[in-house]
Order: sequence, then C-alpha cells, then structure tokens
Amino acid sequence: MCQKCEGVWEWVCIVFTSDFLGWRSGKQNTAGACARLGVLAPNKGFECVSSAFSSHTPLYCRRSESLWLFSLYNSLNLLTAVFFLCVSVSPHSPLSLCLSISDGFQKKVQNKIKDLLQQMEEGLKTADPHDFSTYTGWTGIALLYLQLHRVTHEASHLQRALDYVKRTLRILNGRKITFLCGDGGPLAVAAVVHHRLHNKTESQECLTKLLQLQRGAVSVDCDLPDELLYGRAGYLYALLYVNKEIGPDTVDDTTIARVVTAILESGKNLAKEEKKAEKCPLLYEWHKKQYVGAAHGLAGIYYMLMQPSAKVNPEVLSELVRPSVDYVRHKKFRSGNYPSSLSNETDRLVHWCHGAPGVVHMLIMAHKVFKEEKYLKDAVECGEVIWQRGLLRKGYGICHGTAGNAYSFLSLYQLTQERKYLYRACKFAEWCLDYGTHGCRIPDRPYSLFEGMAGAIHYLSELTQPETSCFPAFEL
Repeated sequence: MCQKCEGVWEWVCIVFTSDFLGWRSGKQNTAGACARLGVLAPNKGFECVSSAFSSHTPLYCRRSESLWLFSLYNSLNLLTAVFFLCVSVSPHSPLSLCLSISDGFQKKVQNKIKDLLQQMEEGLKTADPHDFSTYTGWTGIALLYLQLHRVTHEASHLQRALDYVKRTLRILNGRKITFLCGDGGPLAVAAVVHHRLHNKTESQECLTKLLQLQRGAVSVDCDLPDELLYGRAGYLYALLYVNKEIGPDTVDDTTIARVVTAILESGKNLAKEEKKAEKCPLLYEWHKKQYVGAAHGLAGIYYMLMQPSAKVNPEVLSELVRPSVDYVRHKKFRSGNYPSSLSNETDRLVHWCHGAPGVVHMLIMAHKVFKEEKYLKDAVECGEVIWQRGLLRKGYGICHGTAGNAYSFLSLYQLTQERKYLYRACKFAEWCLDYGTHGCRIPDRPYSLFEGMAGAIHYLSELTQPETSCFPAFEL
C-alpha cells in the first residue's frame, strides 16, 4: 500500500470513529461523514442522495449502473460499505483512491486542452484585431499562454505569450487604466513576459508606462469608478500582479498606498451621501447602481482591499472593510446566493460577475484576514449554491460561465483541504471537456479569456496543479 493510500485508510478510520460512533450514540454527525464517503469513491454519477438521516435510517448511495444500499447500523456493515466504496473507483473517475486527480482524468484534460488550443488559434484569425484587453482581447490570450507555461514549462508557450503582448502594445489607446479592460493589463502582462524572458529593458519600459497610469487612479476630481473591470480596483490589481510575478518591490508601497487611499475615500464619501456609513462604511456604485458581485461590485472591491500585498492598515480593515463585508453578507438570499445589486431582489444569477461564485472569494479572503468562522460558513454555503446551480447554459467562460464558477471549488479546496471540492472542480471540468455539446449560448467573443474558449482552457490547465490554482485577473 502506498503512503497516500495508508493515509486514506487512516482517514477512513477517523471518519468511522469520529462520525459513526458518534452517530450510534445519537450525535447525528452522519451528514459530514456521508459527504466524505461520497468523495472517497467519486465514480461518475456517484453521490449521496440524502444529507440528513435519523438514527435508524440507512444510507442510500446512487451509481449510474445500480442502487447500493449500505446499512450503517453497526461497524461490520460500515466497513463493508467502505470496502465497496473503495473498490468501486473506476479508472475513468476524476479522483483516484489516493484522493488525488487520477492519471486517466489528467490525460483526458491534457488531450482536450490541445484540441481546444487548436480550435482557439484557428478562431482567433477572425477576432477583432483592435481588442487589446485582457477581458476579451489579445492580452487575455497572452495570459492564457503564460498560465500554460507555468504548468508545463514549455518554452513555446512563453513565446506565444510574447507574440500576443507585442500585438497589444501596438494598439493601446490610453482611455482606461485597468487590468481587465484598460492599458494596465497589457502593460502588466508584457512586463511579466519580458521579465520571464530576461528582457530587462523591455520589462522596465512597460512598468514605467504602467506606473504613469496612477495619475488617473488617484485623482479625486475624475469620474473613475472603483470596481474591478473599469475602476481603481482593477488598476490596483495590475500593480499587485506585477509585484507577485516579478518581485514584491517592483511597485513601491507608496504607489500602492495612494491607490488604496483613493478607493477608501471614494467608498467613504458615497456611504455618507447615501447615509449608510454606519451599516456600510465603504459603499461603491457603477453607473448609479450599487452592484454586489466581483466584476462591478462591492465583493470585488473589498476582495482587493483585503489582499495582504495591498498592505491596508489593520485598523482600516477592521473598522471599514469588515463591517462592509458583513453588510454584503446580510444581503444573502435564503438560498445562499447573493443579489446582483443591493436593489435587486431576484435570486437568478449564479455567475462570477454576479452572485455567489464571485462573493465566495470575498468571504474566503475575509476568513483568512479576520479569522472568523462566520465567513467560512458563508463561503461553504456559496459552494453548495454553485454545486447545485453552477452548470450554466450561458457558456463555458470564466466571467459568466461554468469555468468561472468552478474556480470557486478550487479556492474552497485550497482553504479547507476538503476533497469534495476537488471532486466538484473535476466534475465541472468534465462539463467543459464536452465543450460545445450542451447547447450553450455562443458568446460575442467566443475564443476570449473571460467570455469564451480561452477561459475554459485556462481553468482546465489548473487541474494540473490545483493547490496553486489562481482565477486569472482576480486572485493573486
């Protein structure tokens, strides 16, 4: 038995002693135990049918071939159940018995990535030649190839990234400053690509131009919003991104502090205007609407302010950011999902841009920063919403598609180390492996990073190293 399998067996024994002996004595811990057993044998179509049991209710598990009844009334039957769970792991299962992603599934993913890359490159021949953005344009493709280089170390991927950033730098227009939709993204990504290629002069030139954009970000007189796609939080991400990829002192603390201060002052001003300062000390709007989600709203802004590399004063985090995060928490629907805006009472959207898949990242970061269990509890609840409602006919992309929702599971897995989230991430990946067969809506930019195929490829590539996955242009 390999070391990992020994660990699995030890883990099974822990489940038995902590959950099922407690169950026999009336402690009602079966739901958590059953969830873990479901992860142990993640065969296709295999999951617990019910999560709530009385002390005399048997556990039913569903498989695609047949129905298995595992009585958990005594320890002998429990061990029998565990045995059948272990031997039922199929070679086509996403997770192996060692509870890591199986070699067979990894091979399927890698083959699909190659196939989709060919389709993407062919499709990009007719893409908008003037779209340099990370969101739908050439910088997003460069970022994808940077990711592929990170996980494969193939030099050809880094060269492709360089080809695309060179194209973007020729068509910048100076109108916007953010990472996703402005000049900030192309300049930051180009600086990183040149740094990886040891082109110090070219990298520094891009950094200089990136830093020159701060004038627009810190001005209190401009009408720049604060959200991620078009506002200050999006420029802050660009600065933090180059510090992460090139070195922590690439952008000095003073520059970052200026941008952070501008975001904070803007939020405080609107909170006072709306007379919500006591409940929500930092309030933001985009086009006169107070959005909640990651793309245009409060969750994305608070998430950036809580980044450790933003170095926001702990008192500011405690007195301004934490109560604002709590304000968003209290807007949660009964389902566990979140509204698209503070004024919207419709529980409909489950996207990264609007809904639980974006808010979950804010909650995870709040748990890391403030060390309070309530944030973890709400993040886990978001995960359940995404598992139930997150396969989208709207597309496979990462802004408002299945791949973006799947990143939530990888983030929850990194936080909790619970294998059910890795399993769920793989099941959403299976949906992406059947790209184009579900009748999903074709996006306006079908090969782009945030709307289309490049985003799905980016997500699939994360399964090579799920412990270090990172939602592009958002997580750090």
